[in-house]
Amino acid sequence: MASDRFEFGKNWKKYVENLDEEKITRAEDSLKEWLRIDSLVGKTFLDIGSGSGLFSLAARRLGARVHSFDYDEDSVECTRRLRNKFFPDAGTWSVERGDALDADYVAKYGKCDVVYSWGVLHHTGNMYKGLEIAGGAVKDGGKLFIAIYNDQGIWSDCWKAVKAAYNRLDGYWKYLILIPCFIRLWGPTTVKDLIAGKPFDHWIKYKKERGMTPWRDVVDWVGGYPFEVAKPEEIIDFYQSRGFTLAKLYTCAGGHGCNQYVFIKNRQEKASPIP
Repeated sequence: MASDRFEFGKNWKKYVENLDEEKITRAEDSLKEWLRIDSLVGKTFLDIGSGSGLFSLAARRLGARVHSFDYDEDSVECTRRLRNKFFPDAGTWSVERGDALDADYVAKYGKCDVVYSWGVLHHTGNMYKGLEIAGGAVKDGGKLFIAIYNDQGIWSDCWKAVKAAYNRLDGYWKYLILIPCFIRLWGPTTVKDLIAGKPFDHWIKYKKERGMTPWRDVVDWVGGYPFEVAKPEEIIDFYQSRGFTLAKLYTCAGGHGCNQYVFIKNRQEKASPIP
């Protein structure tokens, strides 16, 4: 029986198999650039929806005490595999199955210096509750690094319908949706490569950079359901009204994909004692 929730972990298992030092270093550099830090020594890092575990690993290698959790059992297994391989004896990296919408569960980690949730909360089925809980896990002066699908209006509605239909289908019936989507997403790029005399050049570069083939990428995109979206100003207003300041923003220029944000939790001034 098909499920309404896509199991991302099956794709992440394939990704982890091809993980190398270059990709790990690139993840570390990404955290350094986005968080504007050189080290995370002495900091706590909460990875909400750890997926492959790559960025948990990067944070741990930068010195953080890491807490990783994911709703998907296969994703939890991927993250544990990386922890056991690179930090088998470390007591500074916990990995569990958990729910980003369970406020009591997330609260057990306390307030963290960095809360990281890249491309996760729009797949929970209640994005704004997830955003609220994630923000509540950030300590004063701490940072929140998230990525949320861009709202493309009617195109987002169309993709939501496609994703819902895909997850309702079983077995080979899914290819009735996957094949047209693959042609739509990768067809133009493939034709351009052929015209340029560089057949499949973007396919090769994509696999080298992401560790997944274009086909796997399409399965991940089409299967990604539940699916919610937001305009950049909606996310910014949401967090600014909750005491955060936007520190860094990258948008996908109106296209499909994720807008990325780093927010800093404003320090709350302590009330002076009553004389």
